[in-house]
Amino acid sequence: MTDPFTINSGGLGSLSKAPIEIGNRVWNDLNGDGVQDPNEPGIPGVTVKLFPGTSSTVTAADGTYYFNNTNVTGGIVPATAYTIQVDTTQAVLAKSAGVFHWTPEGRRLYDYSSGVLVANLGHNPRAWLKRFNGYMGWSEDAGSAEYLPAIAMTTYNAVTPIEVEASGRLGQVVRSQPGGTRLEQVFWAASGSEAIQKALWASMARDRSREMILATRNGFHGKKGLANAVTGSETDRERDPRVRFISFPTTECADVSMRGKPFDSTPYRRELEALYNQFGRRIGTLITEPYLGGGGSYHPPREYLQLLQSFCREHDIVFILDEVQANFGRTRDLFAFVTYGLEPDMVVLGKGLGNGVPVAAVVGRADIFGSLEYGEGSDTWSANPLSCAAVLATLDGFEGGDILGHSRKMSALIESQL
Repeated sequence: MTDPFTINSGGLGSLSKAPIEIGNRVWNDLNGDGVQDPNEPGIPGVTVKLFPGTSSTVTAADGTYYFNNTNVTGGIVPATAYTIQVDTTQAVLAKSAGVFHWTPEGRRLYDYSSGVLVANLGHNPRAWLKRFNGYMGWSEDAGSAEYLPAIAMTTYNAVTPIEVEASGRLGQVVRSQPGGTRLEQVFWAASGSEAIQKALWASMARDRSREMILATRNGFHGKKGLANAVTGSETDRERDPRVRFISFPTTECADVSMRGKPFDSTPYRRELEALYNQFGRRIGTLITEPYLGGGGSYHPPREYLQLLQSFCREHDIVFILDEVQANFGRTRDLFAFVTYGLEPDMVVLGKGLGNGVPVAAVVGRADIFGSLEYGEGSDTWSANPLSCAAVLATLDGFEGGDILGHSRKMSALIESQL
């Protein structure tokens, strides 16, 4: 890729054709004086390589120039044109607590994404860890036996009390929310994309002649199987002929200043009806995120999602709301279906559901789940005790404190300062 760095012209010998490591910390030397000025921010955590191409100037973070890992401050790099390839490197995180990470060198980093929308209660909250250990039956006072008599880590083809408790608690919490009355049973999964796959399997099993799925364009539902098939758009690779994509509002919600403005749903209604006129009852499922997460952060007007739900009700289409990213407080309520005034047939949960432990679930109508054959939705890790303990500890955390109230205050403060 071409970057705005430049190699100063002059004579210091010729550059080799092979990539040349310049160092792992650079800044954009805008005025070419070799000094990092206040308007020239550093770019930490990058490796710069040079290739024949375009002209540029590179300096190291301490103000010196490096050529082939050799300090050439005061020398002039030759005039040969080069392209700079910047390879960003992943951070190495040694420990985490609350909203912070630390690198092995002790550098503290602020985590603005909660571990990619997972640690909604913060990293390693002490109360959560205590509850988690308690649910698993882990105790330091268990004696000196080689094996600890605690809940099994995996119980395939069996049921544990902790699975029963987690299923009951999660189902009760979801049903207690406005709009949760249709959500009757819990269908566990090991990851978000697997939960999407199971939701789609169940919906398609309800009437196997209605195999077509409508999905909102540029959404993200996962990278595996049907979850990948309903992700992205028509132009992506590995498209499934059973899937058709529909438009999702973007221009109408491109900025927070547009929130609450009048919304014209007419073109979206026309698009839906045109597809139904073309395919009729072959369409059996519609899936959407409450807001686009992977395709840009677009939070649509309530009227748009309510239009999708109305369309589904009119044509007996299963309405699936993918809240893997949005659940547990991301939209100011515990679940996004509350925020948007929806009553989905199925809601898919994940990420924040386990506060760092991999777990996902579909909560939905019992008649839809009952359409699957015995074992059709089973797998090794779904509802494993480790995940169920994490879910219970997370539910305890949200029930035991005003997490949502605090997040609303912080959200208003952050937005006001943007």
